[in-house]
Amino acid sequence: MNRHPPAISPHSSFNRPRGWLGPRLFALGALCCAASLSASAATQLPAPPALKVLINAGDQGEQSRAMTMMVWRSAVEQALRKGRYNDPILLESKDMAEDLGATRARIPDIVVGPAHLIGSAVRYGYVPIAALETHSQAVLVTLPDSSIGSFAQAKGSRLGLTQQDSLVTYLLRGETVAANTTIKRHFKDIYTSRYQDALLVCLQMKRCDVVGVERATADRWMAGGTAVKVILETQTAPGMGVAVKDAAKLPSEALRADIAEAMQTQPVASGATPSKLASVAAADYTYVSTLGYFTPRTLAGATVVNAQTVAQMLAAGKARYIDTRNDAEFNEGHVPGATLVAYVEKSAKDPDYDVAVDSFNVAALGSDRGAELIFGCNGPECWKSHKASIAAIKAGFTHVYWFRGGVPEWRQSGMKVETGAASVASAK
Repeated sequence: MNRHPPAISPHSSFNRPRGWLGPRLFALGALCCAASLSASAATQLPAPPALKVLINAGDQGEQSRAMTMMVWRSAVEQALRKGRYNDPILLESKDMAEDLGATRARIPDIVVGPAHLIGSAVRYGYVPIAALETHSQAVLVTLPDSSIGSFAQAKGSRLGLTQQDSLVTYLLRGETVAANTTIKRHFKDIYTSRYQDALLVCLQMKRCDVVGVERATADRWMAGGTAVKVILETQTAPGMGVAVKDAAKLPSEALRADIAEAMQTQPVASGATPSKLASVAAADYTYVSTLGYFTPRTLAGATVVNAQTVAQMLAAGKARYIDTRNDAEFNEGHVPGATLVAYVEKSAKDPDYDVAVDSFNVAALGSDRGAELIFGCNGPECWKSHKASIAAIKAGFTHVYWFRGGVPEWRQSGMKVETGAASVASAK
């Protein structure tokens, strides 16, 4: 048996062509399936299914991110091999937005990632089984000589943040909303960086007045001789963790123990100790999973509908259901008869979003401005259907219905879900 990890691009994402089954993975899967069938025929034992494993290391520096990816990939693969789950399909991703969507669509069987990714998975039926003993916490910091001493005093200043779907931004955004404001309204300018360490340079060069980073990052800066002043801290959340899809029926306790054992054999930085895992429960993710990027509960110009109303409207045969997710999410499960008109979202998940950076083919909705259109995506924290509804309203459609609960609510209501390739709308 080949005990080396499969060669997988670190830049892969759920939005790549063919999703999980790219040409190379498809070929690999075919070979693995053929080998499994051959072994099964010889032993009369069914081969375990190929599991889809998503790993996202979060917004660390490139070197530490690569190390984190390698450690988790090796540990998970080693644990699965011990449990006779050979040849898993491993996806290493940097695209947190796509990965959050993938958990809401329940695509991967196993998810490895920061607390908000695991928290999203928990909300949609996954079971958290383990997390690093070290917790995560976001802080707003400034230089010691700054006159800014609190979040309130930071109003009108220049903020440095990691990308919008990072754990740090996720936590700080939630605390900002809790303070009855938004990041865009509270700060004059926002500088974004993929990695947290770049934000220290932003502070030192006076391009940023305050920056948001993990507490561990701020502590590391201070240990290295660079003093910073904390002006806001969030509650703590679990560290990097693992969750399994309940439908996968994986032996959670055995898998947790096997991953914990495998983590002790992984390489670590000089002077560091191997990472230790602790058991976790869904309750541990209550804080991080309820902060979220939740959409507003109402939408001017549209009617907000629930699953039962959507079912009635579709049964009447007059309404069209417009699914605004990507093709991988659509293929995993969608409302029967839905048409895919993907909303390509680059803007912030915020009422103040910049529509100019997004892409949505309004022409694909048709020319009848009086048509009944139902827009849905992946639940209350998915903004794509919200933004698509607004685009339709601005285009002159007069019967816009927003299904805020989307596919997750549809599933939870016991409605039939279809799988398979999308019926993509074209302009009429």
